[in-house]
Amino acid sequence: MSNPTAAMIVIGDEILSGRTRDSNMHHLAGQLTEVGIDLEEVRMIGDKRGTIIAAVQAMSGAYDYVFTSGGIGPTHDDITADCIAAAFGASIDVRDDARAILAEHYAKSGTELNAARLRMARIPEGATLIDNPVSAAPGFRLENVHVMAGVPSVFTAMVASVLPTLTGGAPLISKTMRIERGEGDIAGPLGDLAEAFPLLSMGSYPYQKDGSYGAHIVIRGNDADQIDSALARLEAAFS
Repeated sequence: MSNPTAAMIVIGDEILSGRTRDSNMHHLAGQLTEVGIDLEEVRMIGDKRGTIIAAVQAMSGAYDYVFTSGGIGPTHDDITADCIAAAFGASIDVRDDARAILAEHYAKSGTELNAARLRMARIPEGATLIDNPVSAAPGFRLENVHVMAGVPSVFTAMVASVLPTLTGGAPLISKTMRIERGEGDIAGPLGDLAEAFPLLSMGSYPYQKDGSYGAHIVIRGNDADQIDSALARLEAAFS
């Protein structure tokens, strides 16, 4: 049986402009790999209502799980929650449980829960809250879409909250062999190996050092014995 599939939507003009470097995709990919969920697609899109809605609708229908990061803060350009609601035809408004979480958090620091901060309590109808132990403002899940913050520390905490609720499969195993040959020499035997082991994924990552060429061959799959057999055959081809 194949593993569940996943996709991610990274939302924010600041990502596309280069002002902010995204690290959330890297973190999510590693976490999903460990629990046997295959991340198959990532899209980076701007803060545009139509684009967000279209991406959510397309990806929620194509994958078992969808994760978003960004656009659920207190400013005018934080439109993700509204777009998720629109994508599923759900209403959205300030929800009492989300408001109570924010009220308690800001009361502790003597900070006003003003209209801007209250925007973070706007949750689509039918959604389940995602805990945020870092800054309190919750994310949420609607259908198979998990909506989380863009701030890396908060995103990481939300992922930790979400993972126990997901059904995974067989964890992905990855092993690497270094071959000190150019890719032109490696390509033929590696292609033959890929045909012999169709259930494994193989990649060649070349390097150049001190005038010599080589490549790191990475073999991935769910069966450790098959991976070891493939590596042994590869090693024999270049011994």
